[in-house]
Amino acid sequence: MRESRRYLTALRRGVALGLVLAALWGAGQLAGFSGLGDRLASLGRAPGLTRALLARQLGPLPGERTDALEGWGRLLLGQSPLLAAGEEEVLRLREGGGGSQDASDPAVRDEDSDDQEEPQLRPQTGEDGVVEMTARGKAEGKYLYSQGVYLYNRTDFDLDASVLAQGTVDVALGEGPQILIVHTHGSESYAQTDGDAYEESDPYRTTDCTHNVVKVGEEMATVFRAHGFQVIHDTTLFDYPAYNGAYDRSKAAVEQWLAQYPTIKIVLDVHRDALVGSGGEVYKLVSEEAGKKVAQVMLVVGTSGSGAEHPRWKDNLAFAVKLQQGLTRGYDSLARPIVLRNSRYNQQLSPGSLLVEVGGHGNTLTEAVDGARLWADNVARTLLAMKAG
Repeated sequence: MRESRRYLTALRRGVALGLVLAALWGAGQLAGFSGLGDRLASLGRAPGLTRALLARQLGPLPGERTDALEGWGRLLLGQSPLLAAGEEEVLRLREGGGGSQDASDPAVRDEDSDDQEEPQLRPQTGEDGVVEMTARGKAEGKYLYSQGVYLYNRTDFDLDASVLAQGTVDVALGEGPQILIVHTHGSESYAQTDGDAYEESDPYRTTDCTHNVVKVGEEMATVFRAHGFQVIHDTTLFDYPAYNGAYDRSKAAVEQWLAQYPTIKIVLDVHRDALVGSGGEVYKLVSEEAGKKVAQVMLVVGTSGSGAEHPRWKDNLAFAVKLQQGLTRGYDSLARPIVLRNSRYNQQLSPGSLLVEVGGHGNTLTEAVDGARLWADNVARTLLAMKAG
């Protein structure tokens, strides 16, 4: 009886697949076969549609099974290049339980954390095409794990997990201004899907500092000050009106602040990320903390991988690891894995310098502010413990 049901199910799914393909054939008859191949190829590059069709034919994705497709499923896929193209993605989702996705996946492009060229982000209306993602580390590929911390190595260096323990934390905090917050790309802003509207200077950018990452930086500064730290928040928009050269301009400002206040030991360059799927999906980076969705936060550490001099990058990394350890103990998934990059991001100016990415362009400003507050509170407690020790 069970065997009969299995073959009936397979037959039903085969008929359904035939109807799908027949519909596509009919569309070709109406629109002309000349452009049908291009349209089908375009559909094949849309992972959302491909996964939906596969789920329709082969059953629900999350948790169903983790082995490769077999039997009738394999036969059906073999007759449809469109569906077969999405098999690997579906199996990956099955293996991961259909939950969080991985920001290092080749299908997810990081559009905004490399430094020199302005990313071309497309305007997004409403929440259609926005995909929630919780970025987590994993024990494979370019991920390194040690001391409770994941590091994603995006440099050209061949590194192992020992790099996480090679540097020295050198951020002795005394009297006077201790923390400097800047924004190399200060006009970076967030989605307006929560009704919090602003006037754009470019897609996902605004010079209104009540709606861009400058607002996020001010929330961080407020939290640090509440814990007794003296903070300087430079609200200059170094990326406006010209994006190119922003790091040179922010570098000059940081050098000026460090010369004026030698007591500054921590420099935080606060950004927001931008992750886009291969099918154009916009990813929002979320963590659920105390029943509330907030934006995830990521530390980016620069190196000498670009060939530019940066002899103390491992000390910057050691500082990032120290902060990340507190975050992983305090929260389940607020912190994305640390990312190590070839570029320096001006971090050669101080061994306490870090680039901080708060959410992505799919997140709302509210989510970013909430995530930034939690992050700053945890970091402040870690710094106080370091100071007392």
